[in-house]
Amino acid sequence: MAPAETNLDLDTLARQLWAIGDPTRLEILRILPTEPTCENACNVSKIAEQIGLSQPTTSHHLRILRQAGIVTNRKMCRDMIYWIDLEASSAVSESLRNVLGGNVWD
Repeated sequence: MAPAETNLDLDTLARQLWAIGDPTRLEILRILPTEPTCENACNVSKIAEQIGLSQPTTSHHLRILRQAGIVTNRKMCRDMIYWIDLEASSAVSESLRNVLGGNVWD
């Protein structure tokens, strides 16, 4: 067995992979922008409408993605807007590469 990567937090990676492993949450990630701009702002109502779920159910999925650190949010005017945290999503990808041998996608 190869030595473990010293900076790799397997518990965090497992939570992140669980969070993005749900088809509804993957659909949410497809909708979300990668930066918080007014032109592409996504609030829970807009996301819920696009994926065909209730606002409470959509909020639940967004909370899971936020807790995993993949999605971030900010209050703008009276709405909470959401977007993908590119740095965190890149870290998930890099961690998964490390677990799977480093050169799987090279």
